[in-house]
Amino acid sequence: MALRFRQRRTAAQICHILHRNLAPRQKRCILTGSSIDPAHGLGDDQRQIQQVALDFAQNELAPNMQQWDAEEIFPVESLRKAASLGFGAVYCSDQFGGTGLSRLDASVIFEALATGCCSTTAYISIHNMCAWMIDKFASDDLRSKWIPKLASMEAFASYCLTEPGAGSDAASLITSAKKDGQDYVLNGAKAFISGAGKSDVYVVMCRTGDQGAKGVSCILVEKGSPGLSFGKKEKKVGWNSHPASIVSFDDCRVPQRNLVGVEGQGFSIAMRGLNGGRINVASCSLGAALAAIQHARGHMKVRKQFGKTLDSFQYLQFRLAEMATQLVASRLMVRNAATSLDNKDPNAVALCSMAKLFATEECFKICNDAMQIFGGYGYLKDYPVQQYMRDTRVHCILEGTNEIMRLLVARDILTER
Repeated sequence: MALRFRQRRTAAQICHILHRNLAPRQKRCILTGSSIDPAHGLGDDQRQIQQVALDFAQNELAPNMQQWDAEEIFPVESLRKAASLGFGAVYCSDQFGGTGLSRLDASVIFEALATGCCSTTAYISIHNMCAWMIDKFASDDLRSKWIPKLASMEAFASYCLTEPGAGSDAASLITSAKKDGQDYVLNGAKAFISGAGKSDVYVVMCRTGDQGAKGVSCILVEKGSPGLSFGKKEKKVGWNSHPASIVSFDDCRVPQRNLVGVEGQGFSIAMRGLNGGRINVASCSLGAALAAIQHARGHMKVRKQFGKTLDSFQYLQFRLAEMATQLVASRLMVRNAATSLDNKDPNAVALCSMAKLFATEECFKICNDAMQIFGGYGYLKDYPVQQYMRDTRVHCILEGTNEIMRLLVARDILTER
């Protein structure tokens, strides 16, 4: 069942509900008690929530990860099982059915889920970002309509900011929305949209005013709206368990009541959503890197060369130590940034940018190094390390490229205060 809380619950109560709805568990080896144990520093309630997510990753995601990738399957039923555990609207308020957890809790959950399938977890994280933007800024009518469906993943959501001609320079977007009677009429296109064609609601940033950021508004476009269409499914290097394509608006009519916030607030909504989105995608990188280290460690203990297992070679020992250090440093930065969002820290934008920059690049290196440890076997799709590498590569590009992350951090440091 979906977690639709009528009253505020404690984290302990949430944990009880999560465990009650989980199938019998298999323990997943996460190097418990080692220096890279992801439970380090967490409270008891967070550890319980983390264990639920790890169990789901082991039982539901990991056994299907390679098939979903190879056959480009969008795993609707598995996504809805994740939602039944409270993972469909993790940090939305409980007023309309969200789970009501913190950004730090969400980071812990997404890291754990990504050990099972990074690509599928990444879609869950995007869906959560959309749900939060609706829950935070939309009218109560829209919230009551969409949040329960998004929390249960009865409905799926997509985030529409990037355009064919507007990527890093998001404020230059040209998709327009003009009033006509009781409707907005949208024209334009969005590119690289995860979930396109499968999602039920599209959170669209479009121009209702003058050029620049202040002319951008946020409008919800429902699947089936007249004038809404989709391009061909993109062939991607990774992230193959959810589709991506162009989303086109050709005189697409949407009721004015679907405006999120007020006109001219769209760019602010988009950027605030992305602060959390950057933490989410960095958390997915952490999970993939943790899984890659586990696989590399296991391979080193059984693979022999020159009459000895690989774990006896000092060079590879040192490489593994470097990978572990990169992972823990990345995790600390991500959790620090998530806490800054929870605490409404004035430096949250820079801290989220730092965390996304550092964690996505370091975790990609970890996955790449794990593949190298496997040697020729790592290049075969029979072994999952190559998939962790492929799925994490795009994390350095989306939710703001890492070049933009550097710009945001530099701007923060150089600002006179």
